[in-house]
Amino acid sequence: MLEEIRELGFEYAELSHGVRISLLPGVLDAVKAGVIKISTLHNFCPLPIGYTHASPNIYKFSSKDARERENAYRHTLKTLETAEQVGATVVILHAGRIDMKEYTPRLIEFLGANGSDNPKYQKLCFEAIDSLERKKSEAEAHAIELIQRIADQAEIRGIKLGIENREAIEELPPDGEFINFLGQINHPAVGYWHDTGHAQIKENLGFINHVMHLETLAEKLLGFHIHDVEFPARDHRPPGKGTIDFSAIKEFNKPELIKVFEFSPSVSSDDARNGIQYLKAIWGES
Repeated sequence: MLEEIRELGFEYAELSHGVRISLLPGVLDAVKAGVIKISTLHNFCPLPIGYTHASPNIYKFSSKDARERENAYRHTLKTLETAEQVGATVVILHAGRIDMKEYTPRLIEFLGANGSDNPKYQKLCFEAIDSLERKKSEAEAHAIELIQRIADQAEIRGIKLGIENREAIEELPPDGEFINFLGQINHPAVGYWHDTGHAQIKENLGFINHVMHLETLAEKLLGFHIHDVEFPARDHRPPGKGTIDFSAIKEFNKPELIKVFEFSPSVSSDDARNGIQYLKAIWGES
C-alpha cells in the first residue's frame, strides 16, 4: 500500500481510519525502511479489533453514554501512540454527532433532484437547523471535555489535534460555531483541519460559503484534506473533476501546512496524477 503511494511521487502519507491493526507491522517496517514518511493519522488508527472497514465515528466523543466516551478516549490514545511511533505530527479528529434525525442524505437527494430554490427544500433546511440548535448543547459539552483530556495527552507527545469540518449537518461542531467551539476547548495542541470536499458539500447545501468559512478559521489551520466534489455531493474526486474553485482558496495554502490528497479508491492512478498537477498549477509546488 505504502509503496504504491510512494510510486505516485509522495514522500509522505496519511494513515487513515481504515488501517486494520494487522497492517501495522508492515506499516512500521515500511517507515523504518525509509519507504515513506507519515505526516498524519486520522482517528481511529489502527481500527479497533473487530472492525474491518473505515469507521471514524464508531465511538463518539459526544455520546450520552459514558462508556462509549471512555472507549473513544482509550482508542484515541492508541492513535496518539501510533502517531508517535511513526513520527506523525498531527492527528485528525471528528468531534462527534448530535443525537437528532439524519437530515443530510435527504437534503443531498432533494438538492440533486430539485435544486435549492424549492420551498420544500428550504423548509427541510430550517427543520434541520432548528433540531440542531435544540439538541446540540449536551453533545458539545461532552465533546469539549473529552477533547481537552485528549489534548493534554497529545501535548505530552508533541502532537497537534486537528478538528475536521464535516459534510453532515448532524456532526459537530456546527460550521458557524467552529471558532467558539475551539475557543471553549482552548488548548495549544488543538487546531482546525480543513476538508475541501466537506466544505464544498456544505456550500452546495447552502449552509456555508466555502471561502468565508476557511477565512474565519485560517489562523487555527493545521492542514487540508484535498479532494473535489461533483455536484451535489460526490466527493473524493481529483481536483479539476468537480466544482471546487481551488483558485479562490489558494491564499490559505501556506508552505508549513500539511496537504493530504484524499481520493476515492475508484480514482485511477492517472486521474490522481492529473489532479495533483492540476492543483499544483494553481497553488504552486508548496
